[in-house]
Amino acid sequence: MTVNHSEERKSSTRKHTALPKAQILIEALPWLVRHNGRTVVIKFGGNAMVDEELKAAFAQDVVFLHHAGLRPVVVHGGGPQISRALDRHGIVSEFKAGLRVTTEDAMDVVRMVLAGQVQRELVGLLNQHGPLAVGLTGEDAHTITATKHKPEIEGELVDIGRVGEITEIDTGAIEALLADGRIPVVSSIARSQDDGHVYNVNADTAAAALAAALGAETLMVLTDVEGLYEDWPNSDEVISRLTASQLEKLLPELSSGMVPKMEGCLHAVRNGVNTARVIDGRVQHSILLEIFTDEGIGTMVVPDEKPDEQGES
Repeated sequence: MTVNHSEERKSSTRKHTALPKAQILIEALPWLVRHNGRTVVIKFGGNAMVDEELKAAFAQDVVFLHHAGLRPVVVHGGGPQISRALDRHGIVSEFKAGLRVTTEDAMDVVRMVLAGQVQRELVGLLNQHGPLAVGLTGEDAHTITATKHKPEIEGELVDIGRVGEITEIDTGAIEALLADGRIPVVSSIARSQDDGHVYNVNADTAAAALAAALGAETLMVLTDVEGLYEDWPNSDEVISRLTASQLEKLLPELSSGMVPKMEGCLHAVRNGVNTARVIDGRVQHSILLEIFTDEGIGTMVVPDEKPDEQGES
């Protein structure tokens, strides 16, 4: 009998290269079981919004979550795209207290960019994988209602135009889409019940409010950093896990860009969301790495332990 050693070696090689893939799938199993049927709210932003490969990877991740039995909801802003569009319209971008000053003319541009450009592109990327994504703004079906927000600067309330503070969330339209097997893609725009105007709402804040209202398992916020640093800029060590109380103590020390993200995480876990995570959107497939691996790659915020839980530990 002739033994074909070449074929044996090929078979052995295939087994060795396939085994790590199987181990990765097995590692994901407990997380798949845990998250099955649960809602995950993902705030899409940062570099992942402007890099073509990262955008494509993000869409793949979200569709993977959907087919793995989770219920993803995507919330997005569009800072870089809005700034470029304002420049084209001859409108100067101005920020106060970390928020974009939004005049009536600027609001028209913001609305056009978020609902007509960024959302359309994201819906299109998701729908390359099937008839899944449906776009809506916070205006639709009163999903997000807001009132005029005046930040306090040097002890005084300052008018920064059409910037909104969320007063109410109605999840009916999103729940209906999820029940129909769709992926809602929400632009962070709201209508006011006070004056009927449309307001620009911080996307991190909107994602956190929606996560809490939906009773989501997890809020995930994509950023352009690895996570929350232990002692920035003195150290680049990332905090992998912290409680709501620990985060609250750190908030006054954070950079202005991280404040709305971490305030959103704090709001989420204090209002029924089991975990809130800040992850590096510059890493391809960061969502899958964070949800389906034992190590994770970002910073996870969890609710404070209850007294009876502390007694049991």
